[in-house]
Amino acid sequence: MERYWHEMDSAIAPLTLVSDGQALVGLYFPGHRHIADRSRNGTFVGDGELDHQPVLREARVQLTDYFAGRRRDFDLPVAPSGTPFQHRVWAALRKIPYATTHSYGQVARSIGSRGAARAVGMANGRNPLSIIVPCHRVIGSDGSLIGYGGGEANKRALLDLETGYARPGR
Repeated sequence: MERYWHEMDSAIAPLTLVSDGQALVGLYFPGHRHIADRSRNGTFVGDGELDHQPVLREARVQLTDYFAGRRRDFDLPVAPSGTPFQHRVWAALRKIPYATTHSYGQVARSIGSRGAARAVGMANGRNPLSIIVPCHRVIGSDGSLIGYGGGEANKRALLDLETGYARPGR
């Protein structure tokens, strides 16, 4: 299957977006754990070529709006590769409201898998669509920022960004 990738700057760090031509299949921070394609096989799409890759173009637009505080949810075709359990977890993550956090246990209960907090954490760590599937909104039951494939500093920055834009007067 053909892959197309694009690099964009963001308010937090450079991001790599990956598409199969029809849907977004990856969104990664530098040094991201569990990156699907470390060798970046496929075709690089530069800024001037985004008109030929509408999925990447729209992802860039929506992410730019998110970082500017103009977007809280994403409306993109996505096709993450994963197990049925991972897909259930990722669907639950997309329901966590902007600027809100849930614990791994809360996510486990929301998918009917009480006691599967560890498995939810593993699925969270394998999420190939950072930010779009907001795994940064999942924290430890004690409020700690544990486990983020894009790095704990990026998780903190995303949560700070969201809570800052969610404050009244913004």
